Amino acid sequence: MSEARTPAQIEADIVRRRQDLAVTLDEIGVRLHPRTIIGEAKAKTAAAVDRTAGRAYVTVQRVISDTRGQLVSEDGAPRLERIVPVAVVGVAVVGLLALRLQRRR
Repeated sequence: MSEARTPAQIEADIVRRRQDLAVTLDEIGVRLHPRTIIGEAKAKTAAAVDRTAGRAYVTVQRVISDTRGQLVSEDGAPRLERIVPVAVVGVAVVGLLALRLQRRR
């Protein structure tokens, strides 16, 4: 059988449980405070933006590197057989856009 507790032990247990409950309620109050919620939302948003910007940077660097690899040889000389067609297409697109803008006026 369990030993009977004295009134002093019961009171001490009640006091300890009240203190534990007060600490728990304070923690809940801090977590649910609007400033805390806003701060956490800002931190999550900033982290998401940083991740997205980092991924975009890596992707752009990869595209630039791949494009450079296509248009420049390993020794750094331009590959005219690839640059000239790209330039012709670019000039044609700009010409068509200019012609279209001129027709609208």
